[in-house]
Formats: sequence, C-alpha cells, structure tokens
Amino acid sequence: MLGPTGQSSDAVRVIVEFCRFAREKGLSVGVQETLGALDAAAALGVRSEELKFGLRSILCGSKDDWDLFEECFQMFWRESAVEPQSSHRRPPRKEISSRVSERNPASLMSMGAGEDVSSEEDGAQTVTGASAHERLTKADFPAVPLSDLATLEQISIRLFKQMSRRLARKRRTGSRGQVDLRKTIRRSISHGGEPMNLRYRERKPRPHRLVTLLDISGSMSPYSLFLVKFLYTLQKHFRRVDTFLFSTGLVEITSLFRAQRLQDALQALSQRPAGWSGGTSIGGSLREFNQIHRRKLRSSDTLFVILSDGWDTGDAGVLAAELGAVKRRVRRIIWLNPLLGLKEYQPITSGMSAALPHIDLFAPCHNLESLLALEKHL
Repeated sequence: MLGPTGQSSDAVRVIVEFCRFAREKGLSVGVQETLGALDAAAALGVRSEELKFGLRSILCGSKDDWDLFEECFQMFWRESAVEPQSSHRRPPRKEISSRVSERNPASLMSMGAGEDVSSEEDGAQTVTGASAHERLTKADFPAVPLSDLATLEQISIRLFKQMSRRLARKRRTGSRGQVDLRKTIRRSISHGGEPMNLRYRERKPRPHRLVTLLDISGSMSPYSLFLVKFLYTLQKHFRRVDTFLFSTGLVEITSLFRAQRLQDALQALSQRPAGWSGGTSIGGSLREFNQIHRRKLRSSDTLFVILSDGWDTGDAGVLAAELGAVKRRVRRIIWLNPLLGLKEYQPITSGMSAALPHIDLFAPCHNLESLLALEKHL
C-alpha cells in the first residue's frame, strides 16, 4: 500500500512518527515541514544514508536546531526498526553490566559517557525507541532494570539539555514593561504625529540565584546518581548557582560542575571524598551551611533547593531552626523528596515534619518526569 507521496504506508508512518518525535523534543515541526520530510524521504529513500542531511535541511533553521536535530535523529533512528544504512557500521553493543555493575557512587564515571549500550539481563527485555522514552521517563529510578540503565542515562541527559534551552529562551524573551514615550513619539512621526503603535520598554527577567543541596546518604543512593546529573544541568543554565552535597557533613562542588563536559565533572566528583552512602544529618549540614556559606543567600532572588528523603538521624529541632534561618534570607525554599512519588508515602518522619512549615514547594523527584516538572518553578 502506498502513501500520498508514493511511498509505502510503513515508510510514511516512520517519517511522520519521527517528525512528531522531533516536535515533542523542541523542534518547530509543523504540517509543512512534515510534508517536506515525506518528499525528501520519497526522493532519497527511507534507508538512504543521505536521508539525515535531507531531513536536517528541511527541519532546521538555526545552529541550535542543528544540535537538537542531531540528538533527535540519533535517539529515534538508532532505536527504530527502520534504520538508515551507513557504510560505517557501529561496533557491537557492549553489555550494560560492563559499565554499571551496581548502583553505587563508584559508577559515577559511567554517567554521561554517551555510549550506545543496552542488553538483556535475567530475561528482562530492553525497551527501545519511543517506548523507551515514554516508559523510562515515568519509571521510578530504583525500579529501572540494569538492562535499561544506560538508555535511561542517555534520555535523561537529552531531556535536561532541552529543559535548559527552553529556560534560556524564556529568559531572553522578556516581557512588556512601561510605555516608552520617546520611542512612541519617534515612531509616530511617520504617521503625522499620531501614536498609532505604543512602544514598550522591554523587561528582561532576571534569573534567580540558585543554591542546591543534594542528600547523598545511604537512603538516597537509588536516586542521588541521577540527581547529580540534574544539578549539573541546572548549574550550566544558571549563571549564579552554588551546588552542595551532604550526608553527615557538607561539601561544596560548585567548582567541579564548571567543567564543560558532564563526564569530566563526574570524573572529578568521583575522586572527591563526600560521604557517599553514609549517614544523614540534615540539620547539622544546614547549620554548617549557615555558619560558613550564608553570604551566598540573597533574600530578593535566591531559590534554595534541597533534594532529600528527609530521613535525619540528628535532632529535628536543629533542622527546624536552621531551615528557619535560611527561610528568612531567601525568596523560596523548594524541597524535592523522591519518596513523595510513592502513593503510600506520608511525610511523618521527625525530620520531614520539622521541615514542612518552612517549605514553599514540596514536590517529588523520583523520576525524569518529576524533575522536568520543576521547570515551571524556575
């Protein structure tokens, strides 16, 4: 059966699915672009090596679009049943177990490596293509099988980058401020002095200052490795940001996250003693922050973000007092708790109960979907 461009219905379906996939990832792909992509596929062939260049010329209009297209193309076509043929064959896929033998801080080096890896382990089939994206975006981090861990890492890096681009675009756009009388009068001269169109002063939004504290204690191990990547992306976007890790003590890693590549930042972090998978002293770590780093807080624009499950082995009164001191110096306190993604969870531990009165936003961070939802609060 042939489609409207003379192609088989399967080929038409694949091209349309790719265009829809690219639009969801941030490319401006509408009906005209999709029809153009179908024409390109009809002329070049779905399995042609030149198809990538043809689609890119149709769907991209800037350097940012080219970079995003490359990510979309690699992600979709690598996993699709119909894949453009190339004279350069990729090497066989390595077993994921060779990269991530277990989920602990020692595997930081494997995060963000950008390697194309997946496998089947213990009869669990690796999810691929669009189904991988949908399922892994919603999957709780500890529930993801090892056979899908590398794919999850790749998807998370792409989504975090896309979120960063959107935040940057929103900041550049700005909004209308007061009427600019000088520009309005100057513009009206060509209309006989009548102010036909009012001119406004552009009001560019000032990005918040961001201070983030990530709990890397033992109870947070299933989540902390993915949250590290998320914080790296935030620091790449926010010019004024300070990043900390804590368990029984506080460690600043802002300088490590200034690395241009995620892999370099993670390598440096893996060599930094930080108390991974240790105990938890949230109150003590906050007290250390207030004693040493309180100058980093600016009440007018600071967002103070804590990523923790709230399990505190210290005095809950200390946690409440120190968080209250932070509250008086910042714009908002955001607490992201991975356990909040569980239906049966109730924030009734002494630490979490002590913290709640001081929190402006209490939200989950158990999967990619919940992390990306933070965008609207930034």
